[in-house]
Amino acid sequence: MIEHFDLWYTAFLLILMSVFLVKEWVEIELAIFSTLLLLVVGRVITIHEAFSGFSNEGMLTIAMLFVMAGALNNSGILTQITALLFGSNNTSTTRKLLRILFPVSAISAFMNNTPVVAMLIPAIRSWANKNNYAPSKFLIPISYAAILGGMCTLIGTSTTLIVHGLMIDYGLKGMTLFEISKVGIPLAVLGVLFISFLGHHLLPEKKEPLVELGEQTREFVIELKVTPEYENVGKTIEGAGLRHLKGLFLFQIERDGNIIAPAGPDERIQVGDRLFFTGVPKTILELQKTPGLQLTKDSHFDLKQYDSSKIKTFECVISPGSPLVGKTVRESNFRGKYEAVIIAIHRHGERVQQKVGDIVLKAGDTLLVLADKTFRSRWYHSNDFYLIAGAETVPSKPKWQAYLSLITFITVILFTVLKILPLLAAVGLGVVVLIATRTITPTEVRAAVDWRVLIIIAMSLGIAHAVDKSGLAAEFANVLVQLSSNVGSLGALIGIYLVTSVYTIIITSNATAALLFPVAYSTAKAINGDPHAFAITVVIAAAASFATPISYQTNLMVYGAGGYRFSDFLKIGIPLQILTGVFAIGLIYYFYL
Repeated sequence: MIEHFDLWYTAFLLILMSVFLVKEWVEIELAIFSTLLLLVVGRVITIHEAFSGFSNEGMLTIAMLFVMAGALNNSGILTQITALLFGSNNTSTTRKLLRILFPVSAISAFMNNTPVVAMLIPAIRSWANKNNYAPSKFLIPISYAAILGGMCTLIGTSTTLIVHGLMIDYGLKGMTLFEISKVGIPLAVLGVLFISFLGHHLLPEKKEPLVELGEQTREFVIELKVTPEYENVGKTIEGAGLRHLKGLFLFQIERDGNIIAPAGPDERIQVGDRLFFTGVPKTILELQKTPGLQLTKDSHFDLKQYDSSKIKTFECVISPGSPLVGKTVRESNFRGKYEAVIIAIHRHGERVQQKVGDIVLKAGDTLLVLADKTFRSRWYHSNDFYLIAGAETVPSKPKWQAYLSLITFITVILFTVLKILPLLAAVGLGVVVLIATRTITPTEVRAAVDWRVLIIIAMSLGIAHAVDKSGLAAEFANVLVQLSSNVGSLGALIGIYLVTSVYTIIITSNATAALLFPVAYSTAKAINGDPHAFAITVVIAAAASFATPISYQTNLMVYGAGGYRFSDFLKIGIPLQILTGVFAIGLIYYFYL
């Protein structure tokens, strides 16, 4: 009787939780936490079982992968990778997605897809914001592409490895490295094509709030000199991608003493040109880090590779009594006196059109400066400035730390693929190296980790435990076996696939694979079918987890980052899940049955 109560009580809570999640009546973590507490109150699971997910290997691995991704992002090296991966800005969303998703799928076939997505999230967001694209059009697609790629080989996803291990435990021959490829590769190609041509139209267009230049915007003016290292020398302003930058406007060019204003889209960039931009602080800081665009020679620090944990940006308003008033920037000896570099200048209601060094400073001018983090405390009470406020800092690290973060990431992947260390141990070692070398600081670690995602994953594992312990999983499986016993091997295959797919909407793919494999094996034996066919059915159905954010860890990782609603996953995920399901069943039946 108690067991019967546990089963129906758990089923009721899961249905209730699903309604709350789909309707978005409460935050996802509150819905899951409330369900978990009610399962404890109903004595379905113990407190220890409910929160055992917080010590789960997968959850801890993701936590440390966030730290590694944070180190890569803060180093600035991802901007170089994104330029290679994302290509030209003058192409359609479909072409951009095709260019991004096929490499993501290919990489995910041979390494765990979680670090792939962890590395790409900050890169995609930065690239999209800089070029005025909606990150929401790209983040769900990279999660789905990583999932699709993971289904192409034995080592592509932990779900496949779990089923492989269970096959051996049941006395079957395990899967070879590429056995699943004949099903997985066609599905990956089909899935990427669906997302690129049709799926992205189902996604929302949510751009992160970056200030648009307009009448009310505080525009800073920056002057940059073009050197031979600039990759766009000889290209037009339009061709160099300087025409439609978000929060930034190229308003004039100085060439050999002559002013070209306005700077038209067909004007070609030449070595020695001085480019005058107006923009908001964040875009200006990103722009001055562009290779080949030189702000100034500076004795204090290299502006291209300063450490953003030590060097900060500040906005300083010049006071009427300041010794800076009436002097040009060059005459003021600003660097020598204040140990800071003027990056840009804002003058209310007026666009400054001179070289920055020749600007005569006035009371009320706002300077955007780069200085060590003690600058504010040193000059806060000085009469030189009305106000000193911290400005938004763009992540940056010295080159050696940028390369170290990339080498560490690659080493972790190699250690895992070559089975030198388990993924958790390899990532943990990598994090220790990055923190010990100050490539990422403890403060940056806290900022890099998406605690919300980790909490949701840990609590989802507790719910999966309740589904198993209450007998709900076994009951579901018994019903399936009875229904499929009279419909032949194809009907049984469809039944296993459907149940596994439904399960992945409620609990994680790994938990689903572990719960449903015994059902699939029993079904195969009952109808004298090939157990390999049913094992691969469970793998594909569990791994192809597209319909909800809680069904797969990479979906959870992009959920908050893209500003998505729960329903956004349903809109694109359900059609993709149905499409892959139909083709997967057809391919498995063709190859095995």
